[in-house]
Amino acid sequence: MDVLLGIGTRKGLFLARSADGRSNWEVSPPQFAVADVKALAIDTRRSRPRVLAGVLDSHFGPTLVTSDDLGETWSEPDDAPLAFPADTEAAIQGVWQIAPATASEPDVVYAGVEPSALFRSSDGGRTFELVRGLWEHPHRTEWMPGGGGLALHTVIPHPADTRRITVAISTGGVYQTADGGASWKPANKGVTADFMPGELPEWGQCVHKVAMDAGTPSTMYLQNHGGVFRTTDDGASWQSIDGGLPASNFGFPIVAHPRRPGVIYTFPLVADMERFRFPPAAECAVYRSTDAGETWSAQTDGLPRVPFWASVMRDAMCSDDADPTGIYFGTRNGEVYCSADEGERWELVADKLPDVLCVRARVIG
Repeated sequence: MDVLLGIGTRKGLFLARSADGRSNWEVSPPQFAVADVKALAIDTRRSRPRVLAGVLDSHFGPTLVTSDDLGETWSEPDDAPLAFPADTEAAIQGVWQIAPATASEPDVVYAGVEPSALFRSSDGGRTFELVRGLWEHPHRTEWMPGGGGLALHTVIPHPADTRRITVAISTGGVYQTADGGASWKPANKGVTADFMPGELPEWGQCVHKVAMDAGTPSTMYLQNHGGVFRTTDDGASWQSIDGGLPASNFGFPIVAHPRRPGVIYTFPLVADMERFRFPPAAECAVYRSTDAGETWSAQTDGLPRVPFWASVMRDAMCSDDADPTGIYFGTRNGEVYCSADEGERWELVADKLPDVLCVRARVIG
């Protein structure tokens, strides 16, 4: 089994590859070494995998690049594949999410950007068009930037209905379309926003990440600025599932197992008014639930001992599509870990990297 792991950092993209069941990894030198890489995708819907990366160069600005040879060469078009139409009077500040659609649409790729907007590609990610229905939604002008900016950071195409898409925005909340993007509705009932009057607004929540359950598309999981939530009715309502987590319910990532219903992972952090944002008790621990968030257990075997002073960002945790599934996370102190047995035991993939912003992994052979 050949697995490719993409690691996006504050200073470039690293590609790690394992040909022996994820026991050993060969890590490439950095590519795009002076750029932020917040968004990655490894698209395996065709016979040849395509790697897509959102690259933010401080001099040339943001763009999206693709590689059809596992990073040996890259397509960097002269004209930016992602750009707002002139009439919007907006400019892209960064790419936060790249999401291939389902296998039934092998050429469709979605991109979420800052300021919060959704783009759609029908040629595998080489060119994109603005999804105007969301951009022109009356709520958009009222969305306010969170601590990390005003970004559309989650895109979840429905696995069976190509017209249905769920997105999440910081700090706009969750929005859904059932007509291919022509119209959108907020889907945040029950998600708290304790920084706003009333605490349960229709929209404006500081959602950090959303993931869809492997068994039922109407079940999703949400890591909020303060709380972890589950919906079982396709976003019509959300319920708290953070009772079994440690002292804090704050965190950034939420990952759903790709095949096992009810299995989810997160990495809790402590958050207070001083923006502490380190793991509770300075313990490096991935928390796993096997019952859709009813109970949680700390998975620490192989991880660093206390004290551990690093955090994990919203897209710096992922799964691959192998069996058994690999779970990965990268930290802001440049360490990347893999569990080849779904969280039971962790191994170090790489360390001394720049600040890790995102990780993505797929079986490529």
